[in-house]
Amino acid sequence: MDGNGRWAQQRSLPRTSGHRAAETPVIEVIEAARSAGVKWLSLYAFSTENWRRPTSEVDFLMELVRRVVRKHAALLHARRIRCRFLGVTDPRIPAPLARDFADLMTLTEANRGMTLTVAFDHGGRRDIVEAARSLIRSSIPADAVDERHFAAHLPFPDTPDVDLVIRTSGEQRISNFMLWQVAYAEWVFPPVLWPDFRAPHFLECVRAYQHRDRRFGGVTPHPNGETHL
Repeated sequence: MDGNGRWAQQRSLPRTSGHRAAETPVIEVIEAARSAGVKWLSLYAFSTENWRRPTSEVDFLMELVRRVVRKHAALLHARRIRCRFLGVTDPRIPAPLARDFADLMTLTEANRGMTLTVAFDHGGRRDIVEAARSLIRSSIPADAVDERHFAAHLPFPDTPDVDLVIRTSGEQRISNFMLWQVAYAEWVFPPVLWPDFRAPHFLECVRAYQHRDRRFGGVTPHPNGETHL
């Protein structure tokens, strides 16, 4: 979800105004994905690198995310959406926010309408390092380690591989997002800045994905099935 700062800059507003405007597209995209039958949706909200931003901006983001979580928790639960948070290990995360994350996960853990994963304090490289450490601690013989064993030690190992990544604002880079899971993902880079991104933009990206041939290194196209974003 990229482009909040540039959206604000274009309007001669503080960056915080761009972050505040990001709430509406978040809810619209969740609703659009659920209505379209998407079973797995992931939103990249805050990376391990985002801690390098000015303290005032980070503090604002923490308060904003807490307000959004508390505001929409009942709606997410009513929509039968299971909510999970990928990351959330840094001690700098305010304790009240961490509790709100935990409360929302507990509230929605039995829901199966859709799984919403919010990547917060997330880094794909860190996930891979932690999986390697977990493998070593499990004492699996080196010769027995394969991709299936490795993936089982990643956070939320039931999460399927990503089918489609949508990165708004036209930026074309991975930015350390779910590096293991996006190995064969299709990518779409709409030029729209995230605060202006709406359900029609999302559905346009899904349609673009549906028209692609996925060969996974082979020669026979695979039909595009259930979409995990």
